[in-house]
This record gives sequence, C-alpha cells and structure tokens, in this order.
Amino acid sequence: MEFGYFTLSDNHYPNSPRSPNQFIMEIREQAILADRLGMHSAWIGEHHFDSLGVNSRPDLILASIASETRNIRLAPAVTVMPLHHPVHVAEAWATLDLVSGGRVDFATGRGYDKNEYKPFGADFFKSAEIFEEGVDVVLKAWNSPGPWSHRGTYYDIPEMQITPRPVQKPIPFYIASFSQTSVDMAAKRGLNIIYAPFATGMMFGGLDKAVDAYRNSCVKAGNQPGRAMCSYFVFIADDKKADDYGRQAQLDYFNHCVIRAIPTKLEEAPPTLQYFVKLADVLKKMQKEDLSDKSILIGSPAKIIDSLKKVEAAGIEEVILYFNVGNKPHALVKEQMHRFMEEIAPHFHGKHIERRLLAA
Repeated sequence: MEFGYFTLSDNHYPNSPRSPNQFIMEIREQAILADRLGMHSAWIGEHHFDSLGVNSRPDLILASIASETRNIRLAPAVTVMPLHHPVHVAEAWATLDLVSGGRVDFATGRGYDKNEYKPFGADFFKSAEIFEEGVDVVLKAWNSPGPWSHRGTYYDIPEMQITPRPVQKPIPFYIASFSQTSVDMAAKRGLNIIYAPFATGMMFGGLDKAVDAYRNSCVKAGNQPGRAMCSYFVFIADDKKADDYGRQAQLDYFNHCVIRAIPTKLEEAPPTLQYFVKLADVLKKMQKEDLSDKSILIGSPAKIIDSLKKVEAAGIEEVILYFNVGNKPHALVKEQMHRFMEEIAPHFHGKHIERRLLAA
C-alpha cells in the first residue's frame, strides 16, 4: 500500500492568524516535502471563495512544484468538473502531464457546495448530468487517436484535437465517490475510484463494502475493476493531551468548514446529493469520543498501523493523508509527515523507501 499527501486547504476558522496566501504557500512546501519523504502522491483540493478551502487552482500549485520534485504523482483532489469547460480541463492537465514527465493522476468530482457554483453560473441542481458529460469529453480529448467531436446536452464541440497531448496513455483517471451514483459512473467507464472513509461508513456500511460495491459495479458494466484509493485524516498522538488536541482540530474542521459548505436542507440539493443533509446532521452531533478510524487515524503509531492494516485488507491500494486539517501549525504538520513516513510507512510494502533514497 502506498501513501500520499492530501489537503483541501481548510482555513475558515475564527480569529485565525493565517492568511489564505500564507496557507497556500505552506501547502506548496508540504507537497515538496512529501516528495522528499518518499510519498507516492500529492493531492491538492480545489475550493473557491473560502467556502471550505482557499486554494482555487490545484493545477497551478502542482505545476509550480513539478520542477522541484522527482517522483511524486501530481493530482487534484478534485477537479470540480461542472465549474469548468471540460476541454479546458483536458488541456490543463495534459499540459501538466507533459511538463512533469508523465506524473499526473487525475481525479474529478462534482463538489457539494452550491455557493461555489453560483459565481460561475453553473447549475448545481444539474451537477450530476453536467459532470457525467464533462467526464466523457475529457476522456475523448485524451484518448481519441485522431480528431474527435462531441454533441451532447451540455456541450457541443466541433471536430478538434487538443494540444499538447498527454504523455501517459492513458492518464490514470479517478472518480471521487460519496455515493452509489458516482460508483456507477466510474464503473461504466472503467475508471478508478477514490473514497472518503467517514462517508463510506454511512453510505455503504464500511470501506470494505464500498470497495466491493465498486468492484461489483465494474463487473456488471463489463469492465475490469481499477485502482481503489481513500483519503484519511491523520494525527499521531503519544499521550492524552495530544490525542485531545487532534480530536478537537478534527471537530473544528467539521464545525467551521464542512457543515457551512454542504447542504443542510433537502431543498438545497439535487436528489443525488441529498445524502449530505444526513451527513451534516451527523457531523453537528459529533463529539470527540465519537471519532474513530472510520473517520480519522489518531493515536500511537502502533494504533494507526493496526487501523491501516484493516484498510489494506479492504482492498485499498493507496491512502492519501490529510495532515494539515484543523488549522494545525505548519511546523507541526511537517513533523507529523516525517513521523508517519519514518514510524508507520515502513510497516507496509511499497516503494516509499526507494523513492526517499532517490529524492535525497
């Protein structure tokens, strides 16, 4: 199992001394450190207007670190497809694939915050349909051997080809999934899947069941199951005081960032996103003692290793780790990243040791 760096750039905290600009530069430094430490990937989220996060252009941040890293995969977490024209998406990430020497992992989803849709003139209530058609356009742009065209409900594209072309054939393509709807979208196209464990427990009954749902959907669609990944909040805590700090940071993230960004009433979301209303209710009631390895890896290295062994057994091939969640200081985040790769990662088979030596 491989490990990656992950952030959604959450920064909406009362009296926070950290500016969005400062945090984005910290994220850039942390992603470069992830390469030095031997991590497999850096997944940087797209959010707009400080609705949940402050980084609106993961492609530009990742492009800025491409020349300063050697091995790390460069990935959005995720590109919110309905906010962009899919041809622009295809061009941008093909260009990054070229300049990085074929290191892009692409992931997309439709988001969950209608406030991010409004300024772009995007239709939140048709997000599933726009998203699915956008995915098909990107796949055509990258994988068609010659000129291609597309005529659909939302996009009418005359015969054309994008330049530059991706280096990878194909670029690894992931669908971010909170529900069976997105699982089926991925399975229908033979794409990879990435889960958030805190949502899989509610929607599928557990991470293992979510992976099984994906594999079964792929088989029904006549496609070979691809790679299954998940994200995890993480905090290594050696004593009760540190454990309490990590749990409070997690609750702060839920209360100050997530709940304000997701639909809390049924009329605020299309039918395919109304499960977020239930999720919001669960998060509002959550207490420190409710946090378990269904949502966060917290505790001693030994405890986290034990939790990750179960994740590995569920069929997950890579875990991307959310170290900087909850307004944690930059120095602490870097210390946690070092500790994870030195004390936890060696207990799992992967190329992290080899990559660390190459990055030295």
